[in-house]
Amino acid sequence: MSRIGKKVITVPAGVTVEIDGMTVKVSGPKGQLERTLRDEVQVEMTGSEIRVTPRDDSPTAHAQWGLSRTLIANMVEGVSQGFQRHLEMAGVGYRASKQGQNLVLAVGFSHPVNIEPPAGIEFEVPNPTNIYVKGYDKEAVGATAARIRGVRPPEPYKGKGIHYQGEKIIRKVGKTGKK
Repeated sequence: MSRIGKKVITVPAGVTVEIDGMTVKVSGPKGQLERTLRDEVQVEMTGSEIRVTPRDDSPTAHAQWGLSRTLIANMVEGVSQGFQRHLEMAGVGYRASKQGQNLVLAVGFSHPVNIEPPAGIEFEVPNPTNIYVKGYDKEAVGATAARIRGVRPPEPYKGKGIHYQGEKIIRKVGKTGKK
């Protein structure tokens, strides 16, 4: 039994959910999302509650049960509150800035790195070493944050690079200098 799949999704005020077969459309103040789910699960809406149940007792249906419930819950939360990822930069001269909607990174290359936000994503740079990636689609926010981190991942000797807030960087010991 899926503990996550058993949980009921409560739809907050201001969010509308339409279920058309296996397609779930969620719209709210932040935006609109749509997802087609697999046939192994059944989605039912009663009042302001959404329940996801497996259609049969197969392992695939049970695997899709919790996943489908979480995907719908993320859609509801995204259009009502939104998501954000916080990235930090460490290194001498490493800095970020915004030019219009684009993010410009100076991370030790001979040229600045320009990153355009996908649809529904916006960048916020409160100071040169902090970047916030905000949006209503959790997958797009995470993928964009990973793309920014991939420009200069943290290196293990000095910890220089772009990392998530709270990410633990495993450090290595450098050369000792003994002969």
